[in-house]
Amino acid sequence: MANAEYTVNDRHDSVTVTGGGVDLLTYVVHPDTKAEEAPKPYLFPLRFLDGGDAAVRRPWDHRWHTGLQFTWSHVKDQNFWGGPTFSTEGGYQMRDNLGRMEHQGFAAPPMGGSEVVFDETLTWINSRGEHWYDEHRVHRLHSLDTERGLWSVDLTTTLTNVSGETLPMGSPTTAGREQAGYTGWFWRGPRSWTGARVVSSEGLEGDETVMGTTADWIAMQSEHDGLDGGGTILTFAGSSTAAVDGESLEIPEIRWFVRSGVFAVISPSPAFYEEIHLPHGGELTLSHRYVFVSRVCEDEELKTLGAEFAL
Repeated sequence: MANAEYTVNDRHDSVTVTGGGVDLLTYVVHPDTKAEEAPKPYLFPLRFLDGGDAAVRRPWDHRWHTGLQFTWSHVKDQNFWGGPTFSTEGGYQMRDNLGRMEHQGFAAPPMGGSEVVFDETLTWINSRGEHWYDEHRVHRLHSLDTERGLWSVDLTTTLTNVSGETLPMGSPTTAGREQAGYTGWFWRGPRSWTGARVVSSEGLEGDETVMGTTADWIAMQSEHDGLDGGGTILTFAGSSTAAVDGESLEIPEIRWFVRSGVFAVISPSPAFYEEIHLPHGGELTLSHRYVFVSRVCEDEELKTLGAEFAL
């Protein structure tokens, strides 16, 4: 039913949200992540309403891939993403430059209902112990519909540069690696989603075709392992804005980093081909939406859902 309600179980170090009898997500705010994986809060597990897995944590190929999380691979000389850092001189190399994001608290305890809100403050600390960003992050779970088999989460975050200097914020592509523009919010899918279908609101199909393009939304679809049926994840680019002292800054538009051939990942990248240069006191705000549907949707339904959930 469309007016179904979420329930919340707050365990202090993590918060689990249940809907339709399924634990849909857990938000881990105090992780036990290793330093080389750039510790940060993350959403994992993630599930569809039929119980099918919608993410993976610490896959063998990239241990720092964890469900759905906010990341940034290149911030000046620092890596808040995890793992090795790319440069044109040395390729990917492990360096002593891995930062961390620390949960400072919720504005109010998350509560159940037709919506669940995590209104959170965080600090970003670099590898030298320097405080570079304050972050205000809001997750809003909504649109729980057990009849249609879907639920949705909005991800909005504002980063404020408190470092005392302008910080260049980029990606492996801005550092010289082609078509590796991942940064910002990043989702890693289960192994069963390897080879998943990818389609965009612009009518493009296939991960290599959609990679680096702009579109209001992209959808990824696959069958489950261990459970009959499959799912669709509809991700909305939303918006990326920046300002300092009330004046807007010109920044790149959101472009899609997406792969499914080797493994399944989606990132609405705010710095795919170009860096964002955020001055001290500047604010960068990102707003995205993810819709989890417990079936492989036909193209007409994708268009309908794309219009219904448009940001």
